[in-house]
Amino acid sequence: MNPRWPIYIPSKGRAKNQLTMRAFDRMRVPYRVIVEEQEHREYADALGADKLMVLDRSYQERYDTFDDLGDSITRGSGPARNFAWEHSIGVGASWHWIVDDNIRHFYRMNNNLKVVAGDGTIFRCMEDFAARYKNVALAGPFYEMFAPRKAAFPPFILNSRIFSCILVRNDVPFRWRCRYNEDTDLSLRVMKAGWCTIEFYAFLQQKIRSLLMAGGNTDELYRGGERNLEKSQMLVRAHPDVARLVWRYGRWHHHVDYSSFKRNKLLRRDGLELTDGNDEYGMVLRPREAGKKLADSASVVPVVVP
Repeated sequence: MNPRWPIYIPSKGRAKNQLTMRAFDRMRVPYRVIVEEQEHREYADALGADKLMVLDRSYQERYDTFDDLGDSITRGSGPARNFAWEHSIGVGASWHWIVDDNIRHFYRMNNNLKVVAGDGTIFRCMEDFAARYKNVALAGPFYEMFAPRKAAFPPFILNSRIFSCILVRNDVPFRWRCRYNEDTDLSLRVMKAGWCTIEFYAFLQQKIRSLLMAGGNTDELYRGGERNLEKSQMLVRAHPDVARLVWRYGRWHHHVDYSSFKRNKLLRRDGLELTDGNDEYGMVLRPREAGKKLADSASVVPVVVP
């Protein structure tokens, strides 16, 4: 089973380091990679031209960076995200996925076991759950590194920021903005407007830690961490009512108070009928084949497959 809605991966400077693309290839999940024109040939050689979309430069020119730096540094991935949003509307989709290019694996977490997903069924599960409600704007899986296996987690939480692998409802009256922290900014704007977000603990993403993987925003936008203060200050300027600067782990961070959004409640779609019991969507556990490594195939370690 595959996602119902299109998946887009903005990527820059990582034609030879395709973590998310390889993960989706193992899972046999279709996707499109959005690249800038000058990198098209390099990405085409690595992935095949049929998987690529070239970013329309007008999206970069029109993008609201929420600062006065202009073209002195890259505008980040926001323009490509807005390009994907409009493209998905153009093909008739009601939602779309926007996914970072540095995610190694996707998991189902159940009964304190993190199970590597063997295909796209977990994405269909998240899509169907979000579609039960008429006021969900964003949804996506939590970070695997922040979900220790022996801790207790609910299947999902409401009204927090959605990062890195995001299911976006297309008729939400917003678009991406900000050179930095655009994920948090969009999450906050939709919640302030009364929408809900869903962050799934039942499904996880193994994202490479920020600044560890060359290319993308690491090289041009963040300069290996030099701009941590600048990017945190931008979010505080955009949302001074809920965001503040804090000093942690030897550098500046932003801290966001999400408690005020507890008032946003899920509203069931009219006519929704739910059955008792669990729908496993045909997923079963498959043990890893002897001698197989995780990257060898989709059917490794305990794997979720239909």
